[in-house]
Amino acid sequence: MNLDALFAMFKEARRLSGHTDFVVIGSLSILGLEQSFEIPDTMTLSNDVDCFTQADPGRIFDLLKSLGENSPYHEKSGYFLDPVSPDLPTLPEGWHDRLIKVERDGLRAWFLDPNDAALSKYARGEPRDRRWIKAGILAGVVSMPIVKSRVGSTSFFDADEEQRARALIEEDRAWFEFVKDSRSDASPGNSKSPQ
Repeated sequence: MNLDALFAMFKEARRLSGHTDFVVIGSLSILGLEQSFEIPDTMTLSNDVDCFTQADPGRIFDLLKSLGENSPYHEKSGYFLDPVSPDLPTLPEGWHDRLIKVERDGLRAWFLDPNDAALSKYARGEPRDRRWIKAGILAGVVSMPIVKSRVGSTSFFDADEEQRARALIEEDRAWFEFVKDSRSDASPGNSKSPQ
């Protein structure tokens, strides 16, 4: 999935709904940065676009039959719209103010900040979410200090979800420290002698 495919879908969504502003959450929210850096393939493997219409979030569900899973659009393009409510994901305070806007042909796509998307993924904790997060950390678009700083302002579903997310964040922080240390040890000119 890339921005061209996404905007082709939103063009069809505009034709069907009249809406011009779409908020993308989930894995494909990383496409908001496509014009700024080369996104790792691991972060764009999804074929479902989790989104809602900005002005009237409930209206997105009207598009399910035409653009949703197993629709003619899905069968033709390989991608489908996965309508969601803005209340679905676990997100930190201020997420709406950090949306990344990309405009094309009178359409506006608003994408979650990668750190906010990562927090939502930590709350869910699925293996595919962890792969996305780790790819983002290695690419430098997910920052463990920023993610950690936003945990306190995140509205988790319950205490168990928060505890699980905090544990996964700490696990990935330790993993990334190990990766950084390994890279440092292996870099040319490193004066550390093997023990």
